[in-house]
Amino acid sequence: MRLRLRTIILVFILLLVLSAVPIVLALIAPVHAQDDDPTGPQATLAVQPLTIIDDQGKPHQFKVEMAMTPQEQATGLMFRKVVPADSGMLFVFPTVQPEPFWMKNTLVPLDMVFINADGTIRAIAENTVPYSLAPVDSGGPVKAVLELQGGLTEKEQISVGDQVVAQSFGNAKPAPAAAGSN
Repeated sequence: MRLRLRTIILVFILLLVLSAVPIVLALIAPVHAQDDDPTGPQATLAVQPLTIIDDQGKPHQFKVEMAMTPQEQATGLMFRKVVPADSGMLFVFPTVQPEPFWMKNTLVPLDMVFINADGTIRAIAENTVPYSLAPVDSGGPVKAVLELQGGLTEKEQISVGDQVVAQSFGNAKPAPAAAGSN
Protein backbone atom coordinates (compact mmCIF):
# COMPACT_ATOMS: atom_id res chain seq x y z
CA MET A 1 0.00 0.00 0.00
CA ARG A 2 2.82 2.38 0.89
CA LEU A 3 4.51 1.75 -2.43
CA ARG A 4 1.32 2.48 -4.30
CA LEU A 5 0.70 5.72 -2.34
CA ARG A 6 4.29 6.79 -2.94
CA THR A 7 3.90 6.09 -6.69
CA ILE A 8 0.66 8.09 -6.84
CA ILE A 9 2.30 11.03 -5.06
CA LEU A 10 5.34 10.94 -7.40
CA VAL A 11 3.09 10.80 -10.48
CA PHE A 12 1.04 13.70 -9.11
CA ILE A 13 4.18 15.78 -8.50
CA LEU A 14 5.50 14.93 -11.97
CA LEU A 15 2.22 15.98 -13.59
CA LEU A 16 2.21 19.19 -11.57
CA VAL A 17 5.75 20.05 -12.67
CA LEU A 18 5.03 19.19 -16.31
CA SER A 19 1.88 21.30 -16.33
CA ALA A 20 3.89 24.28 -15.04
CA VAL A 21 6.46 24.11 -17.87
CA PRO A 22 4.28 25.91 -20.48
CA ILE A 23 3.48 28.64 -17.96
CA VAL A 24 7.16 29.18 -17.15
CA LEU A 25 8.08 29.20 -20.85
CA ALA A 26 5.37 31.75 -21.57
CA LEU A 27 6.70 34.00 -18.83
CA ILE A 28 10.28 33.95 -20.05
CA ALA A 29 9.50 34.07 -23.79
CA PRO A 30 9.25 37.45 -25.56
CA VAL A 31 5.88 39.08 -24.94
CA HIS A 32 5.34 40.20 -28.54
CA ALA A 33 6.60 39.00 -31.87
CA GLN A 34 7.67 42.61 -32.53
CA ASP A 35 10.58 42.07 -30.13
CA ASP A 36 12.15 39.70 -32.65
CA ASP A 37 14.99 41.09 -34.72
CA PRO A 38 13.87 41.95 -38.25
CA THR A 39 15.60 40.06 -41.03
CA GLY A 40 14.84 42.41 -43.92
CA PRO A 41 13.58 45.89 -44.75
CA GLN A 42 10.05 46.82 -43.80
CA ALA A 43 7.58 47.79 -46.52
CA THR A 44 7.43 51.46 -47.44
CA LEU A 45 5.48 53.33 -44.76
CA ALA A 46 2.95 56.15 -45.16
CA VAL A 47 4.66 59.20 -46.67
CA GLN A 48 4.22 62.87 -45.73
CA PRO A 49 5.89 66.04 -47.00
CA LEU A 50 8.45 67.69 -44.74
CA THR A 51 10.39 70.91 -45.32
CA ILE A 52 13.48 72.18 -43.55
CA ILE A 53 13.95 75.95 -43.70
CA ASP A 54 17.66 76.73 -43.28
CA ASP A 55 19.10 79.86 -41.65
CA GLN A 56 19.18 81.60 -45.06
CA GLY A 57 15.44 80.96 -45.55
CA LYS A 58 16.01 78.30 -48.22
CA PRO A 59 13.47 75.44 -48.13
CA HIS A 60 14.68 71.84 -48.44
CA GLN A 61 11.77 69.56 -49.32
CA PHE A 62 11.53 65.86 -48.54
CA LYS A 63 9.03 63.03 -48.76
CA VAL A 64 9.42 61.15 -45.49
CA GLU A 65 8.11 57.81 -44.36
CA MET A 66 6.33 58.05 -41.01
CA ALA A 67 7.56 55.48 -38.45
CA MET A 68 4.73 55.70 -35.91
CA THR A 69 4.33 52.31 -34.24
CA PRO A 70 6.94 50.75 -31.94
CA GLN A 71 7.59 48.03 -34.55
CA GLU A 72 8.03 50.56 -37.39
CA GLN A 73 10.35 52.62 -35.19
CA ALA A 74 12.37 49.59 -34.09
CA THR A 75 12.96 48.58 -37.72
CA GLY A 76 13.40 52.06 -39.21
CA LEU A 77 15.66 52.08 -42.25
CA MET A 78 17.30 48.74 -41.43
CA PHE A 79 18.35 46.71 -44.46
CA ARG A 80 17.61 49.54 -46.94
CA LYS A 81 20.31 49.64 -49.61
CA VAL A 82 19.61 53.24 -50.63
CA VAL A 83 18.09 56.34 -49.05
CA PRO A 84 17.27 58.81 -51.86
CA ALA A 85 18.35 62.43 -51.31
CA ASP A 86 14.75 63.70 -51.32
CA SER A 87 13.50 61.04 -48.89
CA GLY A 88 13.93 59.98 -45.30
CA MET A 89 12.12 58.57 -42.30
CA LEU A 90 10.55 60.56 -39.47
CA PHE A 91 10.20 59.03 -36.00
CA VAL A 92 7.68 60.96 -33.88
CA PHE A 93 7.46 60.08 -30.18
CA PRO A 94 4.49 60.45 -27.81
CA THR A 95 6.57 62.35 -25.27
CA VAL A 96 9.54 64.71 -25.41
CA GLN A 97 12.57 62.89 -24.02
CA PRO A 98 16.18 62.01 -24.88
CA GLU A 99 16.13 59.54 -27.77
CA PRO A 100 19.39 57.70 -28.44
CA PHE A 101 19.47 55.86 -31.78
CA TRP A 102 21.79 53.22 -33.24
CA MET A 103 22.65 51.82 -36.65
CA LYS A 104 21.98 48.12 -36.07
CA ASN A 105 21.37 46.37 -39.42
CA THR A 106 21.54 49.70 -41.25
CA LEU A 107 23.50 49.26 -44.47
CA VAL A 108 24.17 52.89 -45.41
CA PRO A 109 25.40 55.97 -43.51
CA LEU A 110 22.62 58.26 -42.31
CA ASP A 111 22.35 61.81 -41.02
CA MET A 112 20.20 61.79 -37.88
CA VAL A 113 18.39 65.08 -37.28
CA PHE A 114 17.09 65.42 -33.71
CA ILE A 115 14.08 67.76 -33.54
CA ASN A 116 12.57 69.72 -30.64
CA ALA A 117 8.80 69.81 -30.05
CA ASP A 118 8.62 73.26 -31.73
CA GLY A 119 10.22 71.88 -34.91
CA THR A 120 13.68 73.41 -34.46
CA ILE A 121 16.68 71.18 -34.99
CA ARG A 122 18.38 70.41 -31.66
CA ALA A 123 21.28 68.28 -32.93
CA ILE A 124 22.58 66.52 -36.03
CA ALA A 125 24.68 63.34 -36.17
CA GLU A 126 26.26 63.28 -39.62
CA ASN A 127 27.28 60.16 -41.53
CA THR A 128 26.52 57.70 -38.76
CA VAL A 129 28.42 54.43 -39.08
CA PRO A 130 26.54 51.50 -40.69
CA TYR A 131 25.93 48.50 -38.41
CA SER A 132 27.19 50.37 -35.32
CA LEU A 133 25.56 49.51 -31.99
CA ALA A 134 27.04 52.62 -30.36
CA PRO A 135 24.27 54.96 -29.19
CA VAL A 136 23.86 58.18 -31.16
CA ASP A 137 22.85 60.83 -28.61
CA SER A 138 19.98 63.25 -29.26
CA GLY A 139 21.67 65.99 -27.24
CA GLY A 140 18.67 66.31 -24.93
CA PRO A 141 14.91 65.82 -25.01
CA VAL A 142 13.39 65.70 -28.51
CA LYS A 143 9.97 65.11 -30.06
CA ALA A 144 11.21 63.48 -33.26
CA VAL A 145 14.17 62.17 -35.22
CA LEU A 146 14.57 62.50 -38.98
CA GLU A 147 16.88 60.08 -40.77
CA LEU A 148 18.28 61.32 -44.07
CA GLN A 149 20.87 60.16 -46.58
CA GLY A 150 24.34 60.33 -45.03
CA GLY A 151 26.17 63.60 -45.79
CA LEU A 152 23.04 65.40 -46.96
CA THR A 153 22.82 67.90 -44.09
CA GLU A 154 26.35 69.15 -44.74
CA LYS A 155 25.84 69.25 -48.51
CA GLU A 156 22.57 71.20 -48.17
CA GLN A 157 23.86 73.33 -45.25
CA ILE A 158 21.13 72.15 -42.91
CA SER A 159 22.17 72.94 -39.36
CA VAL A 160 21.17 73.16 -35.70
CA GLY A 161 18.48 75.82 -35.20
CA ASP A 162 16.91 75.35 -38.66
CA GLN A 163 13.13 74.92 -38.71
CA VAL A 164 11.41 71.66 -39.65
CA VAL A 165 7.92 72.20 -41.08
CA ALA A 166 5.60 69.18 -41.01
CA GLN A 167 2.17 68.12 -39.77
CA SER A 168 3.84 66.41 -36.82
CA PHE A 169 4.96 69.78 -35.42
CA GLY A 170 1.66 71.56 -36.10
CA ASN A 171 3.40 74.14 -38.27
CA ALA A 172 2.60 72.84 -41.76
CA LYS A 173 0.11 74.71 -43.89
CA PRO A 174 -2.94 72.55 -44.56
CA ALA A 175 -3.15 71.07 -48.03
CA PRO A 176 -5.54 72.97 -50.28
CA ALA A 177 -8.99 71.42 -50.63
CA ALA A 178 -9.57 69.52 -53.83
CA ALA A 179 -11.63 71.38 -56.42
CA GLY A 180 -15.30 70.61 -56.17
CA SER A 181 -15.14 69.22 -52.61
CA ASN A 182 -17.40 70.64 -49.90
